[in-house]
Amino acid sequence: MSDVDQIHDCVERYYTSLRGSDSAMVREVFHGNAKIAGYLPDGLHEMSVDDFAGFVEAQQPSPDASDAPRMLEILACEVAGETAAVRLRESYLGMTFLDTFSMLRVDGRWTIYNKLFHVES
Repeated sequence: MSDVDQIHDCVERYYTSLRGSDSAMVREVFHGNAKIAGYLPDGLHEMSVDDFAGFVEAQQPSPDASDAPRMLEILACEVAGETAAVRLRESYLGMTFLDTFSMLRVDGRWTIYNKLFHVES
């Protein structure tokens, strides 16, 4: 599987974790030292992986269980050695997010090292 395919798989698993409110899968796709930061309508939010995993798990019923609209688009993916930058758009919790992921390949596995997010609508 190519690097781009492996990165796309990680992004798909990330979105699956959101859709299923699956905190364990969140922890699998993010590097342990990752940071999540961005703006929601009420201002800047900054989270650790554990904070973000807890937030995702708290969304009950999960988006899948409530038949929330599903939308994931990978807009760009640039690989440079053991690093990558990915831009994606997804629907989550009734909003459309534009995310920028910084990714690392660690021990042969791609993980999200940083997530910056912006709410488009």
